[in-house]
Amino acid sequence: MSNHPNDLMYTETHEWLRDEGDNTYSVGITDHAQAMLGDIVFVDLPELDVEVSVGEEIAVIESVKTAADIYSPLNGHVMAINEDLDATPETVNRDPYGDGWIFQIKIKDKAQLDALLDVAAYEDNISE
Repeated sequence: MSNHPNDLMYTETHEWLRDEGDNTYSVGITDHAQAMLGDIVFVDLPELDVEVSVGEEIAVIESVKTAADIYSPLNGHVMAINEDLDATPETVNRDPYGDGWIFQIKIKDKAQLDALLDVAAYEDNISE
C-alpha cells in the first residue's frame, strides 16, 4: 500500500507539492508512482532558472521497466533542482517525499493551487 502524506498537494499525473514558503514549492513523484515505475535508474532533471507552464513535460524518470514524464504542476519559475539524483536516482524510490524531491518552483498566482488534489482526492483518483 502506498503512503501519501496529508500535508501535501497532488496532481492526477502523480506529482506531489510541498509548500516551502515564499510562494516556492518542492515537487516530486508520489509513492504510488515510484512503486509503479519500479527501480529508478535515471532522472533527467528540468532546466534550472526557466519559466514553465502547467502540464508542460519538464523532466523524465527512467526505471528498469519504463520511462515516465514529469509534468509541471504549476505555472512558475524553476528555482532549484535536486542534483543529488544524478548520482543516486534510487533516492526517489527510497524517500519520494523527502530527499527524492525533483525540483522547486516559484509561483506568482496562488489561485492555481485550487486545481490540485488533497490526499483524499488523490487516493480516490488512484483507486479508480
